[in-house]
Amino acid sequence: MRRLFSALILVVSVALPLLAVAVDEKPLADPRQEAVARSLMKEIRCLVCQNQSIEDSNADLAKDLRQVVRERVAIGDSPKNVRAYLVDRYGDWVLLEPPFKKSTYFLWLSPFLFLLAIGIGILLARRRHTVPPAPLSTDEQVKLNALLDSKESRK
Repeated sequence: MRRLFSALILVVSVALPLLAVAVDEKPLADPRQEAVARSLMKEIRCLVCQNQSIEDSNADLAKDLRQVVRERVAIGDSPKNVRAYLVDRYGDWVLLEPPFKKSTYFLWLSPFLFLLAIGIGILLARRRHTVPPAPLSTDEQVKLNALLDSKESRK
């Protein structure tokens, strides 16, 4: 009974993620075009859900965008043209991986700038906490000289 219950839990846990994938209403008749459209849908951001692709989203706008992608692919647009078509309408925001260009330099370089700022901050903090040793008092200097003299006399 335990094994049956464990197997049932395993089957359910494997099958549940399949339900999370959005079901498309009208896939393209040509399997190659459908594969191209699906590939593009993974690269396009859902404008409602933000960090999901339109393929994963169930939002109405994502469904509309999936339909637009399919229509563009069906009329023979290349993936590059479909991306350009969507970027013209929604900006670079619509791409899950925005291009590296002048307007997105900060987006791409900000993690490195952040790490650089942290490194500089750590260096400055270390310098600030490094206190130079206090000069020896007269008594300490006399004791040190006596120790050094005694060590030299032993040699």
